[in-house]
Amino acid sequence: MNNEMEKTGSIDKLIVENQPRLKAFIRKRVSNKEDAEDILQDVFLQFVKAVEDTFNPIEQVSAWLYRVARNTIINKSKKMQEEELPSPAYDKEDNLWNDFSEILFDDSAATPETEYMRSLVWQELEVALAELPPEQRKVFELMELEGISAKELSVTTGVPVNTLLSRKHYAVVHLRKRLKGLYDDMLNY
Repeated sequence: MNNEMEKTGSIDKLIVENQPRLKAFIRKRVSNKEDAEDILQDVFLQFVKAVEDTFNPIEQVSAWLYRVARNTIINKSKKMQEEELPSPAYDKEDNLWNDFSEILFDDSAATPETEYMRSLVWQELEVALAELPPEQRKVFELMELEGISAKELSVTTGVPVNTLLSRKHYAVVHLRKRLKGLYDDMLNY
């Protein structure tokens, strides 16, 4: 018990000693003050966990803290970039997928004509999907047709989010090219 109190006191002392310089280090690399505070808290939380959970003591505390801070900044910026990436399937300039989505999934205005167009689109989509490599097809189907997010899919498959987004992008590009003729025919109908 006494040893644990000494350990806690030394952890607190190390945090107090390193906090000002580490905070300045993070603030120079992160523009948002709140994000910098979050990163600082994350670093110290990881530090406390590492000290409590590890059997190997951290020999160079300052170096360890800066390395964790740098990695946390990198991870946070990657995460923010992923969240900011627009979905290639919903390009404002190209309404192809949006229009097909309305045909495929909107049951509110079902007429014999829309049902016929729906069956044509599904047939062409199935043929075009069959032409894709299996990885691209699976990612497209899960993300676009079943509504699974890239993050969820990454967790279940173990494939990085960027790889999944890339596969989906290539699938969308192929499908746009492949379905463009049908789209043009439908517009002129």
